[in-house]
Amino acid sequence: MENQSSVSEFFLRGVSELPEQQQLIFGIFLSMYLVTLTGNILIILAIGSNPYLKTPMYFFLANLSFVDMGLTSSTVTKMLVNVQTQHHTISYTGCLTQMYFFLMFGDLDSFFLAVMAYDHYVAICHPLYYSRVMSSQVCALLLALCWVLTNIVALTHTLLLAWLSFCVVEEIDHFFCGIAPVLKLSCSDTHINELIVFVIGGMVLSIHIICLVISYIHIVSAILKVQTPGGRSKAFSTCSSHLCVVCVFYGTLFSAYLCPPSVAPAEKDIAAAAMYTVVMPMLNPFIYSLRNKDMKGALKQLLSHRRKFST
Repeated sequence: MENQSSVSEFFLRGVSELPEQQQLIFGIFLSMYLVTLTGNILIILAIGSNPYLKTPMYFFLANLSFVDMGLTSSTVTKMLVNVQTQHHTISYTGCLTQMYFFLMFGDLDSFFLAVMAYDHYVAICHPLYYSRVMSSQVCALLLALCWVLTNIVALTHTLLLAWLSFCVVEEIDHFFCGIAPVLKLSCSDTHINELIVFVIGGMVLSIHIICLVISYIHIVSAILKVQTPGGRSKAFSTCSSHLCVVCVFYGTLFSAYLCPPSVAPAEKDIAAAAMYTVVMPMLNPFIYSLRNKDMKGALKQLLSHRRKFST
């Protein structure tokens, strides 16, 4: 594809333009980034080293942790470098690359949450058929399908954006290269891009929400039918961590966009993006480790082995 852009770089506004806030922002985001990496790496190591966690649920949880690290790294690392160096620029190629990985990892996050909801549905509503329905072949197929679909979506948006012209070097009103802020800077007709964003984004979001809602309607219905003592709490504990992650995931996004009208649209977008790319990947390991007895046991075993090895 021939590059239609006449600019070689963009300026990134960042989280704040106030000079006195730069070091505070750097410290906060660096701390959250390190916590995110540490927590998700521990989740992956605990699942990989514990033979009792070789189940589809933990298989997708390990992949979710990997995707969370990728999502945060695709946006926060460049922002941290810019804040520390006070050089708020990103190359044209770097901008497209960042956008591609942000879209891919962001969609993967949502896809894995939907797949995990289906896994819980099968485990609770059809426990006798669980091993056959969620076999290793099916899990591998679902994983491959998620990666293929998200790569197609990310590549479509990135290639369409690469055809646009950018006549002057302007500032992206964000701390990373998102689709909407970059489209505002183009001197080409962006109606097709906006239509594709609306259609594909609407389809992807609809699929995620429909899968989540239908799965949990059946799950709640099945839990309410349980009559054995402690059966309901045991069944609910199977999906409580995932349900918390889903509620926090969509709750933080919607709350960011439900800010008072006095808050500028750019501020709302930055707040929502920070929730989506930084806060959520940091919270996920805590939610899964604190509300899941198996994960707590696996993490304790992993950390105890590390201490013995270090001594």
